[in-house]
Amino acid sequence: MERLLGIIYILMNKGTVTAGELAERFEVSVRTIYRDIEALSMAGIPVYCKKGKNGGISLTEEFVLNKLLLTRKEQQEILSALVGFQEAEVVEEQETLKKLGEFFQAEPVPWVNIDLSDWSGLRKQMYEDIKKAILTRHVVSFDYYGQNRPMSRRTVEPVQLQFKEYTWYLRAYCRERQEFRTFKLFRMQRLVVSEESFVPKKEPEEEEQPLLLESAEAAAAGKFPVTPLILWIDKKEAYRIFDRFDESELEVLEDGNYLVHCAYPLDEWVYSLILWFGPSAKVLEPESVRVEVQKRIRKMLGNYE
Repeated sequence: MERLLGIIYILMNKGTVTAGELAERFEVSVRTIYRDIEALSMAGIPVYCKKGKNGGISLTEEFVLNKLLLTRKEQQEILSALVGFQEAEVVEEQETLKKLGEFFQAEPVPWVNIDLSDWSGLRKQMYEDIKKAILTRHVVSFDYYGQNRPMSRRTVEPVQLQFKEYTWYLRAYCRERQEFRTFKLFRMQRLVVSEESFVPKKEPEEEEQPLLLESAEAAAAGKFPVTPLILWIDKKEAYRIFDRFDESELEVLEDGNYLVHCAYPLDEWVYSLILWFGPSAKVLEPESVRVEVQKRIRKMLGNYE
C-alpha cells in the first residue's frame, strides 16, 4: 500500500514517469511496477500507460487526489485552513477553497477572519505585494525607518511574514547587511517588487542566529534578554489591562486595583506601554525603570513650559 500511494504522489508531482524510473525509485522490478499500475487501475485510480517517444505512466488530467484518501476530518481541516485567507479577500485562495469545497462536497466553516490590512486600508496592497514576492521569490526594496537610525533604502530577499505581539514583521535576507533580518512592516514605506528573482538562502540554525532584529519591538521574537517588571494599575483601566496582559500576569489587590507581573526587553516599546496608561499606572520594580520613566515625564513637561 505504501508503494502504491508513493506512485500516486510521484505521478501527481511529475506528470509522466516511465516504469523504469518508478522501478529504480522503489527498488523493485519493472514487472512489479506494471502489476502496481494494474492494481491502481482496478481500485479506480485513473492511471494509464502511453507507449512511444515521450511516453510513460500518467494520471488523467482531471484527476485530483481522491477524496477517499482523506478522512472527513482532514477534508474539513484543509477547508478551514483556507477560510481565513478567503476572508482576507485573497483571490487565489478563494478559487482554491471553492474547488476543494465542491470536490469534498462540504461547506467550509468560517471559523476565523484574517484581515491583513490596517483600519485605514492603506497598507493592504503592501501585504499582497509581499505575499506574492515570497511565493514567487522576487526581490523587494523599500525605505525603512530603523530605531535610532536615519531612513535608508533596503533591498531584501523576502522569506516569511510573521505576526508577533500584535505587530506584523517581515523576515528577509538583507543584501545591505548580508544577514537575515526582521523588519517591522509599519516602518516600511514605498515598497517595490522587482523583476529580479532569487534562490532562497539557508538561514542559520536557531541557536546560531545573532541578534539581528531591525527594530526593538521585534525583540518579542525572543532574541533579547527580558527584565521582570511589576506595575501598579488602577482598576478603572481594567478593560485596557486585559487588552494588553494575560490573566496569569495579573494580581488583583483588595481594593480592586491590579499588580501586573510581566517581563519584557527594555526598549522604547516598554516605556511607551507604561506611559500609555498615564496617571493610572506606576512602576514599582525595578528602580532603574522608575527612574527612567520619571526622566521621560519631566522631559515631556518641558515641552509645555
